[in-house]
Amino acid sequence: MRPIDLAREHGLSAQAIRNYDDAGILPPTERSETGYRRYTPLHAQALRAFLALRGGHGHQRAMEIVRATNRGDAESAYRLIDATHVALLTERDTRTEVAAALDSLSTTKPPPVNGRPLTVGELARRLGVHPATLRTWETEGILRPERDRATGYREYGPDCVRDAEIARQLRRGGYLLHQVAQFIESLREAGGADALSAFLDSWQDRLTTRSRNLLAGAAQLDAYLALLDQQAR
Repeated sequence: MRPIDLAREHGLSAQAIRNYDDAGILPPTERSETGYRRYTPLHAQALRAFLALRGGHGHQRAMEIVRATNRGDAESAYRLIDATHVALLTERDTRTEVAAALDSLSTTKPPPVNGRPLTVGELARRLGVHPATLRTWETEGILRPERDRATGYREYGPDCVRDAEIARQLRRGGYLLHQVAQFIESLREAGGADALSAFLDSWQDRLTTRSRNLLAGAAQLDAYLALLDQQAR
């Protein structure tokens, strides 16, 4: 099998196949007398496994899994796979926590301390973050505190406290600042419920898709391992 044949099967360029070969994603290849690489069904399955694993594990980890498999280090490959599943389970748990927190926070305003707006220090203590974190969130558009006319100090009212509580939960879930800012803005514009529902549904869809991709990757890797076992006999 030539590089172009292997490439055509997966909609890749011949150079991409060579790059994957050089990166250790494919098992060792033999060369013809003229120097051309010879690819077998084993190489084709290795490529299928890598491309399928990439959907659930990402490019770098998928490459590490296949490389470990190719050098016969099954323990390392399985550990990498297990680590991805642990991370996905953690994200599922985080989504559940965020859903519970946001469902409450989006419909009820947290009562202000002592019946007045909170200072930056008070809000930071309430959330368990550094005051500098709140200033960063403000710069990103996540928070919009008022200013005391006399002192110029920031004041965080009920809506701002709610947004800060939501931001804390989302950051714990691994979301980037610009993603948190987008959600908070859509929550403001939609009035809360619609944005919340769409956000949580989208998150769940991403988790479901990744789980399916992990299953597909596992199936292709298992097929590759079976071929390796046959070759070793």
